[in-house]
Amino acid sequence: MKRYGKLYPKIYDIDNLRRAHKNAKKGKGWYKEVKLVDENPEEYLARLQEMLINKTYHTSEYKTFIRNDTGKERLIYKLPYFPDRICQWAILQIIEPYLLKTFTDDTYSAIPEKGIHLCLYKLKHAMQTDISGCQYCLKLDVKKYYPSIDHAILKMQYRRLFKDKDLLWLLDEIIDSTPGGVGIPIGNYLSQYSGNLYLSSFDHWIKEVKRVKHYFRYMDDIVIFGENKSDLHKLKDDIAEYFRMNLKLEIKENWQVFPSYIRGVDYVGYRVFLDYVLLRKRTCKRMKKKLNRINKDRMEGRDLNYSKWCAINSYKGWLMHCDSYRLQQKYIAPIQEYADAYYQRNIKSKNKKGGKKA
Repeated sequence: MKRYGKLYPKIYDIDNLRRAHKNAKKGKGWYKEVKLVDENPEEYLARLQEMLINKTYHTSEYKTFIRNDTGKERLIYKLPYFPDRICQWAILQIIEPYLLKTFTDDTYSAIPEKGIHLCLYKLKHAMQTDISGCQYCLKLDVKKYYPSIDHAILKMQYRRLFKDKDLLWLLDEIIDSTPGGVGIPIGNYLSQYSGNLYLSSFDHWIKEVKRVKHYFRYMDDIVIFGENKSDLHKLKDDIAEYFRMNLKLEIKENWQVFPSYIRGVDYVGYRVFLDYVLLRKRTCKRMKKKLNRINKDRMEGRDLNYSKWCAINSYKGWLMHCDSYRLQQKYIAPIQEYADAYYQRNIKSKNKKGGKKA
């Protein structure tokens, strides 16, 4: 594998830092800490540049909180906007192209233009065009993935890709910002790419050594198709051994091998069958609850706000990728005019005047 160097000066280049600030603050312009930097961005960016040039940058102390994500509790880590979030954007703006080169086409999470819906369409295409090869599905994920990532292994993976000692110092500084030598913070921008890099060698092993034809990975959620159950059970055992020996990971206990077309494949928010796609059950329940509350506001004469307008459009986006005519008629149609009126009054008109979103 080719190793890349001479990247560190590009990270602290002032134009790269300006771009990092611009990207990091998207959708967060109302944050107090973002406004503070915006009052004098050149001064703040010059300070960050000096920290990086002199190698005095140290990851700030994390704030942590628990987020309940569809019944799953996750410990989320949050860093200050300055200098940390700007710094991580500055790093990734430079190293992202090299990271992307190492990923296989079967990796979808946290990659530009390779998100949930591309993964869905690729999976659906496989099921529709290779019925004999997709008769059975192995579905698994990694047990406590982010908290189990070994710092030494992750750092070695970065060293296989980069030879720039200054860049590696900075990456090490961020990786080791959580104690104990194991685990990377959920919430760090860099962690999304580190999570993909950590499993990249496994992706190549699956495709190039095991010769698996239909393989999909969305971070640590993995789907593999096969012609029969016995082959997939054997592959599961091989994967468990690879994880243990090479990555110090374990397969979560809820792995399954099942008939793909009878049960349908529940993945990336949808349930995929041969001829149709449904919205995942728990996503559908959350959508109904949220949109019913918004419809109640409409009927009782309350104004729509920006957050709820975004929720409507988000669910419309989910529904457009599956067979959802009845859901759209029941839950979207009654509030569409309500949402359109809000857009005309609060967003389109302000954009015309050069204002910001409400």
